[in-house]
Amino acid sequence: MSKVKYDGYELEYFDSAYNFRNYQLSLIKKYLKGNLAEVGPGKGEFFNYYKRYLKAINLIEPDKNLFKLLKKKHNKKNVKITNKTINNVKEKFESIIYFDVLEHIKDDLKEVQNAKKRLKDNGILIFSVPAFQIFYNEFDKSVGHFKRYNKKDFEKISIKTNLKIIKLQYYDSFGLLLLILNKVFNFSSKNIKNKIKIWNFFMPLSRLIDLVTFNKFGKSLICVFKNVKR
Repeated sequence: MSKVKYDGYELEYFDSAYNFRNYQLSLIKKYLKGNLAEVGPGKGEFFNYYKRYLKAINLIEPDKNLFKLLKKKHNKKNVKITNKTINNVKEKFESIIYFDVLEHIKDDLKEVQNAKKRLKDNGILIFSVPAFQIFYNEFDKSVGHFKRYNKKDFEKISIKTNLKIIKLQYYDSFGLLLLILNKVFNFSSKNIKNKIKIWNFFMPLSRLIDLVTFNKFGKSLICVFKNVKR
């Protein structure tokens, strides 16, 4: 994981964006199966959205403070919480998810390679990341992002790891519009809480635009890999 000092101050704002979280879930729900691991779950709020679909969940959180918080909030029988990185975990999983995590890791290719080692045959590996490096800004820097991604980045990862891409699409077109406006007019990075509330309010519109434009663009990018022999 990134060694940049990061306290996750923005997590509570994004975790309260229920329209966005429900949208994310709708994009990956059919791929969630078996014994699942979420790497870098933060405060564990996204866990609350997908937990009902699974019988066994592993929350792998390298940050000690966030790990302690997870232990307090989600100490349940079917949930295993570990203060490790994926390469230090011994189990193998049928599905692994990284939601808004990969961009915090400098050697992202190595992280994907390590995650693949923990996948069972035909296992699913899912990433959601911020899209388009041209929109990398002070907010990205302040929360420890090394980069933003495009489809070609994951196509290259696919070749280097021999993981098969079964879904690769942008989403949240309205969020992208806000990024464009921010870049053009250089809006203040303050009042993040209120900005996220407005953005979340318009998420149904974003979903509609994504649908009619066939997910050709968006603020975020989702990639689903399958661990198959080629």
